[in-house]
Amino acid sequence: MTTRHTDERTLARPAGGHSGRRPGESGTRDAILTAAREAFAADGFDKATLRAIATSAGVDPALVRHFYTDKETLFDRAMTLPWDADQIVAAIVEGDPERVGERIVRRFLEAWETGTSREVFTAMIRSAVTHEKAADMVRELITRRLVGPVTVALRVPHPELRATLVGSQLVGLAMVRYVTRVEPLASLDREVAARVVGPSVQRYLTGELDPAG
Repeated sequence: MTTRHTDERTLARPAGGHSGRRPGESGTRDAILTAAREAFAADGFDKATLRAIATSAGVDPALVRHFYTDKETLFDRAMTLPWDADQIVAAIVEGDPERVGERIVRRFLEAWETGTSREVFTAMIRSAVTHEKAADMVRELITRRLVGPVTVALRVPHPELRATLVGSQLVGLAMVRYVTRVEPLASLDREVAARVVGPSVQRYLTGELDPAG
């Protein structure tokens, strides 16, 4: 009796039975992560499936589970952003404090358009409505990793409230510009968008704010 042995090389063969395969484990992992980011960005966490991701990556669904266990783990790994939040914050807080709103919008838009960021951000936002892990990622990124440190560095009163208000502005901007692509904002020059939206963000960051009414 012949024992059938299924290994990673077999599972990594593209659908359709072709003899070609991914160039090793790292290439297969990268292909799966790329397919996952695209699927989560297009469909959100709930609608994206491991089977569809595997098909897009050209591997067997069992190999996706072998590397990432389940969809939750795959989502978490795929949502890695290709830039350093600390460097972005440092660039935002340097310079004229009266122009920090413009700088934060500019840097935020630049981050959206860097490497795989657009797929990652879009996936987070699409998924956040129905998936608590994605909502946590958005909150962590906007209010604690990007905007929160800026309000702390500015030494303004009510830093947490200000960070949340700025976050709401930035998420709304991203939704309209990148996810739903409402014109003319969707195709507006990035520098123009920073100059137009910056003053509203500036008011949230440094303007008078009396939450007690």
